Amino acid sequence: MTTEPDSHGSRPRWLVVVLYAIAMAWVEAAVVLYLRTLTNRLDPYQRGPLPLIDILTPAELIREVATMVMLATVGWLAGRTLRARLAYFLIAFGVWDIFYYVFLRPLTGWPRALLDWDVLFLVPLPWWGPVAAPMSIAALMILWGTLVTESERLGRLLGSNWKVWMMNVAGVILALYVFMADALRVVGQGAEAVRNVLPVQFNWPLFGIAWLLMAAPVIDLGRQILANRHRPLAEPQPI
Repeated sequence: MTTEPDSHGSRPRWLVVVLYAIAMAWVEAAVVLYLRTLTNRLDPYQRGPLPLIDILTPAELIREVATMVMLATVGWLAGRTLRARLAYFLIAFGVWDIFYYVFLRPLTGWPRALLDWDVLFLVPLPWWGPVAAPMSIAALMILWGTLVTESERLGRLLGSNWKVWMMNVAGVILALYVFMADALRVVGQGAEAVRNVLPVQFNWPLFGIAWLLMAAPVIDLGRQILANRHRPLAEPQPI
């Protein structure tokens, strides 16, 4: 395959992916409204944020997997190359995540502020963090994905080296530790202690380092696009 300028196609596809993700965010927020109303958990910051209800637990787990499949599918359909498909998937994921919180506010009255705690995920341990933390990561996803689609629109073969991506991986691992730190502290006390843990302080300095490391590919790709924007296109190359 070759990379050729795509001066018209990428921007309409970007817009369609964003609109799709916004619509999915409303669906997600509505489903969470139903579940949290049913379980009396409109504010997730309480012990047992997701009570064990036999009929709901497997349905909820499969729904989360199905959501990822839907976001990956729209990314696959929008992109022409594997890299572009990943980019559109991350754009969809980031927009979906941000607008999920945007829509939850009028539907439930929560979150009241960007520093409100949310339980982000449950596998392998509960991930806890202020709403601002996952939203900031979602912003990085949107930025990197958009820069990739922009570089393809310009017909540029731009990318980061392995050192930049190792920084990104280190940032992801560090962020996961920050999100699960409170659960890790009580994991030796059993499943009930893990389920009932409530964090009281978020390690913003460590998360800030993690975020900067995760931002390395975004910064690197943005720098390359600015440096190459006015240079003549090279001959198409295989990718």
